[in-house]
Amino acid sequence: MTDSATDAYSSFTVTDLESTRAFYHGVLGLQVEDRDGMLTILLPGGASTVAYAHPNHQPARFTILNIVVPDLPSTVADLARRGVDFEHYEGTPMQTDPDGIYRGDGPWFAWFTDPSGNVLAVCERDLRTTGTA
Repeated sequence: MTDSATDAYSSFTVTDLESTRAFYHGVLGLQVEDRDGMLTILLPGGASTVAYAHPNHQPARFTILNIVVPDLPSTVADLARRGVDFEHYEGTPMQTDPDGIYRGDGPWFAWFTDPSGNVLAVCERDLRTTGTA
């Protein structure tokens, strides 16, 4: 199959395309294109994913998209100012701080949901030691 494949992309369902477009473009700042009754979301690094409305949408409770940023605390603060509410996990290996940031050993993450309830994350690729800024 890989010899004959010409492209690959991921996709996920949403409740409606208008709120999805407003969130991914207006809040997250990603380029969004209308294609064939779906939204193609252009991701940093050249990849893309497709969002399509589904009448029986069930939010993905796992992370469907990780967006890598150079400075997670600054990005979280900026997104919070734009109205993004970050998830807070307590009593788990991925426990987050009051800002919603997991600051354990390894890459830092902060999870949030899109208007359809799908889980997304912003993260850093660089490894950090617990609690260091």
